[in-house]
Amino acid sequence: MTTTVPSAIGQPLDRVDGHAKVSGSARYSAEIPVRNLAYACVVPSRIAAGRVVGIDTTAAEAEDGVLAVLTHETLPKIAEQPPLIPSLAGTAAPSQTFFPMQDDTVHYAGQQIALVVADTWERAEHAAKLVRVTYEETPPVTTLDQGRDTAYEAERIFGGWIPGRAERGDVDAGLRDADIVVDSTFTYAANNHNPLEPSCTTAQWDGDNLLLYDATQGVNATQMTVSRLLGLPMSRIRVIGHYVGGSFGSKAMIHAHPTLAAMAARAVGRPVKLALTREQMFTSVGHREEQEQHITLGATREGRLTAVRHHKLSPTSHFDDWAEPSLGSSSQIYASPNFEGVYRLFRANTMTPTFMRAPGEASGMHAMECALDELAYEVGVDPIELRLRNHTDVDAMSGHPWSSSGLKECYERGARSFGWADRDPRPGARREGNWLIGTGMATASYQVAPPANPQRARARLYADGTAVVQAATPDFGTGVATAMTQVAADALGLPVDRCRFENGDTDLPNIAAAVGSAGAGMISAAVHNAATALREQLISSAVNDTGSPLHGADPDDVVVRQGVMTAGTASESYSDLLQRNFRPDAEATGQWSPPAQDAPYGMMTFGAQFAEVAVDADLGTVRVRRLTGAFAPGRVLNSKMARSQLMGGMLWGLGQALLEANYMQPDTGRWVNASLGEYLVPVNADAPDVDVQLIEVEDRVVNPLGVKGVGEIGQVGVSAAIANAVHHATGRRVRKLPITIEDLL
Repeated sequence: MTTTVPSAIGQPLDRVDGHAKVSGSARYSAEIPVRNLAYACVVPSRIAAGRVVGIDTTAAEAEDGVLAVLTHETLPKIAEQPPLIPSLAGTAAPSQTFFPMQDDTVHYAGQQIALVVADTWERAEHAAKLVRVTYEETPPVTTLDQGRDTAYEAERIFGGWIPGRAERGDVDAGLRDADIVVDSTFTYAANNHNPLEPSCTTAQWDGDNLLLYDATQGVNATQMTVSRLLGLPMSRIRVIGHYVGGSFGSKAMIHAHPTLAAMAARAVGRPVKLALTREQMFTSVGHREEQEQHITLGATREGRLTAVRHHKLSPTSHFDDWAEPSLGSSSQIYASPNFEGVYRLFRANTMTPTFMRAPGEASGMHAMECALDELAYEVGVDPIELRLRNHTDVDAMSGHPWSSSGLKECYERGARSFGWADRDPRPGARREGNWLIGTGMATASYQVAPPANPQRARARLYADGTAVVQAATPDFGTGVATAMTQVAADALGLPVDRCRFENGDTDLPNIAAAVGSAGAGMISAAVHNAATALREQLISSAVNDTGSPLHGADPDDVVVRQGVMTAGTASESYSDLLQRNFRPDAEATGQWSPPAQDAPYGMMTFGAQFAEVAVDADLGTVRVRRLTGAFAPGRVLNSKMARSQLMGGMLWGLGQALLEANYMQPDTGRWVNASLGEYLVPVNADAPDVDVQLIEVEDRVVNPLGVKGVGEIGQVGVSAAIANAVHHATGRRVRKLPITIEDLL
């Protein structure tokens, strides 16, 4: 096996696209200059249940510049509705098995019922307000209280990937044998997507060929989904998404607007841009569902778990069984002999929920970690000690060993950095003026979820000694171009400044949508394999070339540094090899096949979260003063970007704990907070000191570089650490999210 000397991976390199982004030269999907561009504006349903009995488009069509008004009566029918499969599968990935404007049925408020196309955005928006719609309305079902009595146990959730029930042992017996039982119910408000860049697609036809500029986490997923919906061969569809301004799950699955933009462009015979408004983001790209989780823990007097029962109730759409997989980590990471997890759903007048940052674990681990904190107080042991007593070196559900862990190191490092040992465990024991001070902690965990299909990349080295590595993946703010440049540089044995990464185009080798923290691992694996194949190809050429100083050398003895191949005292640069043989470049492709779904390992990323809060004793306001997170994400590709990602996740966890919430109006089925202007998220004034500790652990299972990813794990456990800190400060358990002033008065 040939070797290189790694030097770039792990280094805190600045983003290679940083200048383009801060200078404004980076082009996002809504900014692509296209000649003769028209603009589409959605007309949303004002009711949540019923049907459209009439649409009067006369006034809208009479307005200057209006090119078309499309409704269910005039929009072409889709060719095929693909099944709901998570985008990580590498297949078509519609966000729901319902496509709008195919009939007169209204399933949820905000559903697209008409599309106005005009020569300017202002004219399209104005004309959309002139479309007159009459409805036959029926009472909607949207809230937990409305749907509880009709709930059913789901056979499978999450696009069919996850069983609706998971069991081991005998939970009833485990609870009967327990000395202590903690029984708690947690409720969660719905959360909506508000990335910096709203979703947008620009569609352009050239004969039967379709070009889409789409804001998406997976250009290949958009290509495959639109292909199925339009009945158009994939070879005739190209999707470009070079820069994506944030997603966090909202652009993971493929919603209706890319296909609607393509339909509108064909109808008017010119390119069309369809950009969702801030209000439409609340009704067009999914959300984290409202939910209720009931958790019961049984334990011995020493705090060792005898049973865990974790049930979840949540609304889903009329067409899909979707729920966040919230019960996974609670079944796996603690050594309880008995477990029961059940998902119960009810049909609601809502679009199908979707991924949102740390889908599943952000909510499920909140319930588990708050219940464990309560158990620690019942037993009278430190919360970290309780977790160590229930620590397991294997996946408790499968019995397979972890591919790597590092959890104990996270507890130790995080506690030391935070100063946990100085904590007085008594609730309300520490006070500063009118502020009650509390500290809390929680475990963080997130599934390592490899894609279902092989991932590919291509590497090319030019005779001048520079290299380009390519893969289709978009960069939606994670810094993938920078990290993959580092991976390619190390695999090729080149300086970083002589490597470049090209991405965000379906004409490049296929990569599945980068969701669920899988992006760093799967893309780096494909890039590493492609660059390694190219390096080995060049070494093989040198040792078999009679004109090379390396002729006859053992390929396994060749080391590459700074683009120079060396074996013993003999050496030759890549450039000299190619130029001597009149080769302008050399190229190789690489493929990475993920571990089998039944691989005999548990694959999880672990961490530990710590929080300090101050609660005003009279006003009930909560201020988070400090956050510390210690994480073991396998190998770190870029330490600066990893810390940034983790910090962002931790601050989102603060928002989840104290601010983010939306509710459906029971009578209308509409969101109460219907735009970003009314939806609370943390701002700079809310941000505390954030301390991120990275613990690298070797993992030889997840992928060639041992990369687990950091995109999701930063949020997991933060809300629980804050809630546990609020209890420590006040003595009050709040079992809902977000925690509000009213909960503490």
